[in-house]
Amino acid sequence: MFNINNPEVKFAINAVRQAAELVKTVQTETAKNALTKGDKSPVTVADFASQALVSHMLMQEFPDAVLVGEEASDALKEEGAEHLLEAVTNYTARYIPESEPDTVCEWIDRGAADATKRFWTLDPIDGTKGFIRGDQYAVALALVEDGEVQIGVLGCPNLTNGYISEPGGTGTLVIAVRGQGTWLTGMANAEKNDWQRIQTSPRANPSEARLMRSFESGHTDVSKIDEISSALGVEVEPVRMDSQAKYAVLAVGKGEVILRLLSPKMPNYQEKIWDQAAGSIVLEEAGGCISDLDGKPLDFSVERKLINNRGVLATNGLLHEAALKALRDVGA
Repeated sequence: MFNINNPEVKFAINAVRQAAELVKTVQTETAKNALTKGDKSPVTVADFASQALVSHMLMQEFPDAVLVGEEASDALKEEGAEHLLEAVTNYTARYIPESEPDTVCEWIDRGAADATKRFWTLDPIDGTKGFIRGDQYAVALALVEDGEVQIGVLGCPNLTNGYISEPGGTGTLVIAVRGQGTWLTGMANAEKNDWQRIQTSPRANPSEARLMRSFESGHTDVSKIDEISSALGVEVEPVRMDSQAKYAVLAVGKGEVILRLLSPKMPNYQEKIWDQAAGSIVLEEAGGCISDLDGKPLDFSVERKLINNRGVLATNGLLHEAALKALRDVGA
């Protein structure tokens, strides 16, 4: 069992659980009606409120901690955005009664830091398009020290048992602590310490590799992934899912490969720290392997992006070398 009494572990679990509950509430109360109008404001409200909540909780628990977060409050201060700021404040106030528009913006902007020797990193909603569709998304929080992730937590409100897509279901919390494994529980069970250790898939035959593929294609090269699949000789259907929820699925053994290739439309794209930190340790501590497309370890020590890496390859570990070879063979 991981050390449940570690103050930082306790904080990470509690922060992600509450943020995931908040985000799910926004989705339940507003997103369905907004979709019929083409209105994306619910995801904006949930994103900012999630970061405000986690930032405030971090400040209360560890006042000197550094936060590298995705959002900044500038968009909430623009003319015409008053209704968004009001909504963000109202949702945040359900957890922090003293919330006011100015203080909420201050909490959000605590996430503007760059990577330092020791910092927390937050993606308040990873998979915004999945959120908008009422499908998969995740709240992802990680603690990084000397460029290596030490704690990672994923909150996946629409994922059951770590791999079943079930909007409106019990949800999943996954935590990994360096050297202490990866553990899973239902979102409602986190306070009961009802954790189950999980392991990656034992599949070692590339033909059996289940590729985790996103519904969205903006940040990858779909045709090149098809080529890699052919080079591996894959004979099984891919698993389609948005967000870092895919790392939970790999960690629980229901998939084998994730590829983040460079899109031809964005050849210079660099992954953000918060997009990979929590998921990377969740996978590694479950027995998997993660690197960039050249096989280099992910470097979380610089700025706010993985500037020393090119794309991402994540596998169950047993298929990593085969996947790297396929990448080289197709020139990806």
